[in-house]
Amino acid sequence: MPAEAYYTFSLTVAEGKRLIGKGVAALPCVQRALVEGTIVVTRSTTSGYVLEELLGEPINRLDFVTGRTLPSAHADRARLLSADIPEMVLRGGVVDEHADPETITEELRAGDVVIKSPNALDYCQGLVGYLIGAPTGGTVGKYLGPTHGRHLHFVAPCGLEKQVAGDVVEASALLTEASERLQGPSLWVTPAEIVTELEAIDLLTGAMAVQIAAGGIMGAEGAAWITALGEVEQIDAVKALIDDVHGEPGLLEYAQG
Repeated sequence: MPAEAYYTFSLTVAEGKRLIGKGVAALPCVQRALVEGTIVVTRSTTSGYVLEELLGEPINRLDFVTGRTLPSAHADRARLLSADIPEMVLRGGVVDEHADPETITEELRAGDVVIKSPNALDYCQGLVGYLIGAPTGGTVGKYLGPTHGRHLHFVAPCGLEKQVAGDVVEASALLTEASERLQGPSLWVTPAEIVTELEAIDLLTGAMAVQIAAGGIMGAEGAAWITALGEVEQIDAVKALIDDVHGEPGLLEYAQG
């Protein structure tokens, strides 16, 4: 059946991250773990938004960052960022200040949730990629084994701007081959429970959403153009949701207060 109503809009990267944070918080597995399980939120700019939505209060997102890509002409901006806030463990929706990130994997049980934002998205294949520099596989290496062995939910909040051209599996293989001769990161590719702006709209309103274009200027670089389709009530909910996230400041603007 054709949709009763449509709504087309654009989202900056920051606005998309706020929307994704709300969407992840609405995932059924996350809602269940907030009541009776454990959620591990690993550091990233996108995960900072997720953590705020889970806690219902702001955090210093500048301190919840690990890997970062900065403009080459402004590499000094790295001083604004840190990893001072560790991986956060929520038990029953409350931060466990005594949790040890080094041993937390031993305590996770089936149905618990690990949230890890990726560096690359292959949307058509349902795959995400993580740049790996640590010889032990870093955070991904720490959690992916227990994800399968302990039947955890591995949730990947990811903005549409991270979609890459081509097949990420092929890219990973090429990078592995090149890394035998050159130093640099590898690309760990894995399926995950992906939440982009599109899934967030579905989770929060029931409307279907499709990306129709990308890009922008003067602060909207990386923006996504999206059309939502659904019943009139669903599209009204989409409009209210987008009004709520529009105006979310970018990280530099946030850092400058």
